[in-house]
Amino acid sequence: MKLTQVAVIVVSGLLLSCTSTVSGKAQTKTEAVKTAPAVKTQAGQKTQAAVAATATALPAQAVVNKGSFEQYAASLKQEALQKGYAKTLVNDVFASLKHYQSAVVADKKQPEFTETLDTYLPKRISKQRISLARKYYKENQKELEAIGKKYGVQPRFIVALWGLESSFGKIMGNYSVPSALATMAYDGRREAFFKAEFFLALDILQQGHVKLADMKGSWAGAMGQSQFMPSAFMSYAQDGDGDGHINIWQSRSDAFASIANYLKTRGWDNSQTWGREVKVPKNFDFSYVIPKGSKDRTQWLQWWAKSERSLAAWQTLGVRTTEGKALPTRDLKAALVMPDDEHGRVYLAYSNYQTLMHWNRSYYFVTSVGYLADLIVAEDKA
Repeated sequence: MKLTQVAVIVVSGLLLSCTSTVSGKAQTKTEAVKTAPAVKTQAGQKTQAAVAATATALPAQAVVNKGSFEQYAASLKQEALQKGYAKTLVNDVFASLKHYQSAVVADKKQPEFTETLDTYLPKRISKQRISLARKYYKENQKELEAIGKKYGVQPRFIVALWGLESSFGKIMGNYSVPSALATMAYDGRREAFFKAEFFLALDILQQGHVKLADMKGSWAGAMGQSQFMPSAFMSYAQDGDGDGHINIWQSRSDAFASIANYLKTRGWDNSQTWGREVKVPKNFDFSYVIPKGSKDRTQWLQWWAKSERSLAAWQTLGVRTTEGKALPTRDLKAALVMPDDEHGRVYLAYSNYQTLMHWNRSYYFVTSVGYLADLIVAEDKA
């Protein structure tokens, strides 16, 4: 699947809170955790929590006159030197900086179209992707099981995210990450956010995890096989192969461990799956469903809490499996999600659904991850 250069996709059922898009979906893996980051930050840099606060609190900014890109880059260079980055690194990075007009176009382009899960899923979960997912799952099963055990994450979800984010490491973007971030800081709508990401990218380079020439990503700076923004890299990326570096571009092991660590850190529970498609009875009270159009994750979680109840309670309300059978008798809670409103599919979403919505706050994306994960091993457990 080709890299899709689209800044915002407006479709029925998607909750978009994006900084970039890869393969037609929004990237939101930039929020940091309050625990210690996986990688040390440069002295004087903002903490990861501060970066996250900036990302979530900062509204879209109007583009102001910053002079030429060369002038803007010169001011960034002086700031980098003042922050204490090695002069050799600074000289190398800024000598390579270029303005990507195509990134500016992608950021400002906002096509509008209507899509449903019935049209979205076949494109995202193609027969070829299912076949490749099963192939790579089997080829890497031993390593995946070890990583899954270490982090408490079912391997099939690691493979599903890997496949949907970068087509199993084949499509990671060809933009120089520092140049892409500098471009977005200069021309973009959120200068403070992308500027912070730019300096975090310098941290990654200074710590020697990847060479400048290999630091490639999407037009908005999402990097590697897991498509992490620099802030996500600093919070979640792992040295899966134990070589002392975290290289999510070239090391499949590092990518697997990083994806698993992200899920674990955000509260993944490997005793359950993501959710299940269900049926509701006629004249069902749709006020039980989580509303769409939340302004941020905090509001969405508040709506989740109002919808969430036990499987037994949903059973009493008439909710059944797609085959019309009774729901599982497990002691689980679930919220009700309807990406396409009353005329579309209905899902009981378990707690892992929340974690996937942290990765990407899009009902369509989360559904595609769940379906692909299920198809990899042909199972659907409660």
